[in-house]
Amino acid sequence: MMQWDDLPLGKRPEGRWALTADWIIADTPSGRRLVQGGEVIIENDRVLHVGTRFDGAVSARFDMGAALIAPGFVDLDALSDLDTTLLAHDNWPSEHKGRVWPQSYVDRGPYEMYDAEELAFQKRFAFGQLLLNGITSAAPIASLFYREWGETVDEFTAAADAAEALGLRVWLGPAYRAGGMVVDDTATMRAVFDEPRGLHGLQQAIGFAERMQGRVLVSPMLAPDRVETCTEVLLKRTMSAAQDLACPVRLHMAQGQMELQTVQALHGKSAPEWLDDLGCLSDRLLAPHATVATDDDLARYAANGVTVVHCPLVSARHGGALRSFAKLKAMGINVAMGTDTAPPDMVLNMAVGMMACRLMDGHTSVNSGEMFDAATLNGARALGRDDIGVLRVGGKADIAIFDMNDPAMAPRIDPVQTLVLGATGRVTRATIVDGRLSMRDGEVAGIDMKTARTRAQTQFDGLVSRYPERTLGHPPGQDIFPPTFPLIKGA
Repeated sequence: MMQWDDLPLGKRPEGRWALTADWIIADTPSGRRLVQGGEVIIENDRVLHVGTRFDGAVSARFDMGAALIAPGFVDLDALSDLDTTLLAHDNWPSEHKGRVWPQSYVDRGPYEMYDAEELAFQKRFAFGQLLLNGITSAAPIASLFYREWGETVDEFTAAADAAEALGLRVWLGPAYRAGGMVVDDTATMRAVFDEPRGLHGLQQAIGFAERMQGRVLVSPMLAPDRVETCTEVLLKRTMSAAQDLACPVRLHMAQGQMELQTVQALHGKSAPEWLDDLGCLSDRLLAPHATVATDDDLARYAANGVTVVHCPLVSARHGGALRSFAKLKAMGINVAMGTDTAPPDMVLNMAVGMMACRLMDGHTSVNSGEMFDAATLNGARALGRDDIGVLRVGGKADIAIFDMNDPAMAPRIDPVQTLVLGATGRVTRATIVDGRLSMRDGEVAGIDMKTARTRAQTQFDGLVSRYPERTLGHPPGQDIFPPTFPLIKGA
């Protein structure tokens, strides 16, 4: 019989096959359950059985031993580039660190800082990282700070092909915008707009979405960039198009002071209030991050079925937090999860999210199971799916397998609590998507991640070297991003 290590990456075992382990998370008609010493039966892209021992015939049975077999994570703000946000956490203010375009850069003409192959590579590399962390469904997000304006159809066509080659389920759509923030020589920021360019981006995104309909692992999404870069017309047309396409819309809002002040200055209200007044809040809307949302904003989300995409790690790194996970849950708001920064580690995000909530509301406000549900069931619900983010009969065979025998996570207790308290996705042993083995023991189908890691660093270093061109005053790079301690260079 075939051994686990013999199973080719990117392939499905033939016929009906089984995974057994010490622990399995099973979704039953009575709710989510933890099965000890059970197994999962898979055929093609579907789960045929999950629970105790299966008595029927199987073509292969793989015993994972001291492991947790679980639904794969659903990441609704999935990092899909080389994370420039990392440059911001110890280097501020943003307008002096290349995160807001200076007028001089705008006057010379913004340009793409990556070529087409570099853009395609970073998506492949980022998709591989998601699979390494047990993420089986993703709505990718990337920065527009280093772009000429928005994302392109060509790069997202390549991203769709890459997702299918690597074996990652994705919701894709090129980001578009009608404006952006510019800083002048006095360090004063203002919003500037080019609505026709934004509407052209929307039309391109609609055409892309129409072409993605019917693909196996790729579904369409509309992705206006950030609320302060949008106009009323762009938002209304986006929501109308999403209704026609039956697809989700992701829009970052209620996420920071710059946005809060800009939208207030432009429209005299908060972003959620503005969208509500425009009739643009709906259950199609995925809204990262809600860290500066008021009680009134949250009530508007709840009344309109908006999903809040909670990205605890990147928020905490910026000194922010959702206020709070437990409060939003009690209000009936669907809170799903995203990574949005490096590392794209959903386990770490669950841990930080639980800690942040307990700091806000006390120790008993949230538990590991609720965070796990947010990273699986709630993300699927936001996408209108009941066959992903679950491990049940008839569901998609989208599965993550976690090592419960890792020496860094000892002593082991309840497997879900051990995973979240251990706080690292590096214990992900395998990721299965649509019934095929996409990742096993650090190897990803279709990409050599060790070689890609070296290329990614070289590409990122090249981008950082160009930061002076789009930073206020154009200082040298060592002044924009000084070392933590004074640097002594060797020979």
